[in-house]
Amino acid sequence: MPTYDSYDSYDSSDDSTDALIDGLVRSAFQIMGVLTRIGAEHDLSLTQLRVLGILRDRRPRMSDLAAFLGLDKSTLSGLIDRAERRGLLARAANPDDKRVVDVLITDAGRELTGRLYEEVKDALAPATGRLDAAQRRQLTQLLEPVLTPPLPFTPRPAGRR
Repeated sequence: MPTYDSYDSYDSSDDSTDALIDGLVRSAFQIMGVLTRIGAEHDLSLTQLRVLGILRDRRPRMSDLAAFLGLDKSTLSGLIDRAERRGLLARAANPDDKRVVDVLITDAGRELTGRLYEEVKDALAPATGRLDAAQRRQLTQLLEPVLTPPLPFTPRPAGRR
């Protein structure tokens, strides 16, 4: 089984799938660490950062956002309530179905999201700067089929936790 904490502890005799999984998990840990730190500096959780990122260019239904994040509706509602009090998000009736509630980012939320993006870009620059422009394009192209569409949220059975 590969490890996720250092290059030195990885056994190169594992197959390419193990190496890929190891690299993806290690990169996720590194990026989540950056996002968690920057979020905390702005009094935002990792989930709140995800919501702001999702809402940058979308206006999802509350139910769709809850499903995408793997949250129940009451948990999401509390998260949206807190962001509304800060003026970052708002709820609105769906233009096609008045029974449905959409979530949208406010101008203040959009401005904060822009600042957060710049902070994340600066924090990741030491890592992304190790790649030249062609390598960055290649990595982006390689990640696209891995990330799109996002993996579905499927809770594990209670016995497997």
